[in-house]
Amino acid sequence: MSNKIIYLLDISNKMNFNTPTTTVLYSIEEAIKAYRKLSQHNISEVVPDITVDQGLILLLLENNDKSQTEIADLVFKDYASMTRIVKLMITKDYLVKSTDNNDKRKAKLEITEKGKEIIKKLKPVIQKNRETALNTISIDELEQLYKTLKKITENCNS
Repeated sequence: MSNKIIYLLDISNKMNFNTPTTTVLYSIEEAIKAYRKLSQHNISEVVPDITVDQGLILLLLENNDKSQTEIADLVFKDYASMTRIVKLMITKDYLVKSTDNNDKRKAKLEITEKGKEIIKKLKPVIQKNRETALNTISIDELEQLYKTLKKITENCNS
């Protein structure tokens, strides 16, 4: 074990970081939940019947020709959850689902006109949410955070 890790473990023990709620990973989860709560609140004021996940799916489909499975991976949803979300979005007339002409086994998701209007309404809200969340954070801090989070992801995936 490197000296740096031992040092960090020593510091965490001295700072009583011995419960799950006092770890950096808990803080990451807490930040994500706070951001999703803020986002949902602000989105609901503009489009009352859409969730953060549904908005994200619309935005991902806007400029991409991705499959439902690929979108599910990008929004961290299992296939069953993604299927339920898509069915609901079809019911709300945000999406239409058709068979892919090139591969009949695949379904193609397309945004309806109503869905496109929702996207137009969501974009300024999303910008506001990001500005609020990142308000006092410098570019250097953001770059370092991004690098650190990437390392954590790589460590977990290796």
